[in-house]
Amino acid sequence: MSKLINQNIQALRAQVDEIIKDLHELTIRIGNEELAQTVSDLRNRIHEPFMFVIVGEVKAGKSSFINALLDTGREIAKVAPQPMTDTIQQILYGEQEEFITINPFLKKVMLPIEILKEIAIVDTPGTNTIIENHQQVTESFIPASDLIVFVFEAKNPYRQSAWQFFDFIHADWRKKVIFVLQQKDLMPPEDLEVNMNGVREYAEKKGISHPLLFAVSAKQEQNGQKEESGFGPVRQYIQDNITGGKAPILKLRNNIETSLNIHERIEKGLELRKAQYKADVEFRQDIHETLEKQEIKSLKQVDVMVENLLAGYDRITRKKGDELSEGLSFFSLLKRTFSSMFSKKASAKDWLENLAKEMGTELNEELKAKLNSGVVDLADSIQQMAKIIDLKIRSSQTILRDDHELFSDIAEKRNNVLRELQEQFSRFVNRTENFTDESLFPDKSTISPTVATGSGLAVIGLVLAAVAQGMVFDITGGILTTIGLLFAGISSRVKRRKILEGFSTEVAKGRTRMEEEVSTNLKAYITNLKGRIESNFVKFDLLLEKEQDQITRLEEMHRSITERLNEIKSSLMSESESAEQEERGNSSSKK
Repeated sequence: MSKLINQNIQALRAQVDEIIKDLHELTIRIGNEELAQTVSDLRNRIHEPFMFVIVGEVKAGKSSFINALLDTGREIAKVAPQPMTDTIQQILYGEQEEFITINPFLKKVMLPIEILKEIAIVDTPGTNTIIENHQQVTESFIPASDLIVFVFEAKNPYRQSAWQFFDFIHADWRKKVIFVLQQKDLMPPEDLEVNMNGVREYAEKKGISHPLLFAVSAKQEQNGQKEESGFGPVRQYIQDNITGGKAPILKLRNNIETSLNIHERIEKGLELRKAQYKADVEFRQDIHETLEKQEIKSLKQVDVMVENLLAGYDRITRKKGDELSEGLSFFSLLKRTFSSMFSKKASAKDWLENLAKEMGTELNEELKAKLNSGVVDLADSIQQMAKIIDLKIRSSQTILRDDHELFSDIAEKRNNVLRELQEQFSRFVNRTENFTDESLFPDKSTISPTVATGSGLAVIGLVLAAVAQGMVFDITGGILTTIGLLFAGISSRVKRRKILEGFSTEVAKGRTRMEEEVSTNLKAYITNLKGRIESNFVKFDLLLEKEQDQITRLEEMHRSITERLNEIKSSLMSESESAEQEERGNSSSKK
């Protein structure tokens, strides 16, 4: 049975190793070097024995505790009046005693001690050490640990730096912790009991419901005072809960729990990242819809402007058409001919010229007034839209912040793109050429350099007025020129119908041309300007496109790892139950 359980553990360990390998790949894709290193360390230590990590402040008695626990009769971990543990020492089983320097901050000590076949002990620098890199290196060992032994100086277990480090261990990594008050021989029993209760209360406040506390004296243990030293209960705890074949399963459990912890952090980070992406997509859609609505609104304003122009045009040309029809009657022409012969009254020809001039003047005044009124409304609407967009950019929602533990680089990149967008849009609305460029006009009509004075949005009204008036007066000017030529050929033998038909034809042509050209050109300007504004968002749109792809890929990997971790966790629970049943069976047979 034991052999079968061992084989199953090996198979499960291989599966866990493969899952952690994929988890490592996920952290690399995320781009967080610190988390990737943590997972790499976890994977590298998966085949090591159950690992005790001894932590506590400088001079709390950690090294003495280790020496007494191993009970070799010699000093394995150095003890001195000054802080001596300037590196992490990982104490492992070896057939021969050997000291291996891994790097300036980590040494491996190989010892032929029986208990080290099942457990490894990590001696760490003090949590309040001032030596550079020590706490950082200690913290790097915590995620891969299987049990944290938190050693306090029995006389003062309340130092803030120690409990801050406890928060890192428990809150961040949810590691199994036991508490040891060392140097109990230096205190009266009643004072020791007070401090034991104090530590118990601290631990309970921080979320440990039934904290395990041990009061020990390494000095008494090494002096042979086994009953008084307090190491008996510690060894009994290790024997009951860790050694005796339990360590491999417990270690695998710890590896899975740590992997799930890391996975949970990634999941929370991904949720924030997805929320930021969703907010950015909604923000971008809002901008797009704002532009779409503004385009529709502006196009309707153009339609209204053109309708007003045509109404004025129709009223004046109809009035002049009526005057022309009445003036071209036989008796009116005859009267004008005789009157001009015997007085200074205008001849028919002069009258027609005056009629054309009057129509030109009235059209000019009427259409110019309507154009100016319509252009002011249109320009004001576009200006307000641009200001709204500028405000939307500046107030876009930030959910994923640049101090996030996993996605700070992504958040910073987004913030940089958004900041660049703000600056770019601000420059865009303040540069005249973005609203006067010839490429905005479908007929490539030029605008006089003197028209666009000022900057950016301030010139839109002038530009629209110049473009619209240029087209309108070009059209009306052409009509008047044609009608003028038509009138110039009049004589006493003029055919009234021909002139009236010619006048009506030219007026109708002018009307159609005005309706088409003014509407088409102004609408094209608005549509082209919308495209110009949208072009400011190219980088932001590219960021969203890449972000969508990355989130999809990360989620797929995360989902796969989650399913496999939960499956292996269930398998390991079944394996633990089998091992417990075997242990109970062995105990019964011995009895």
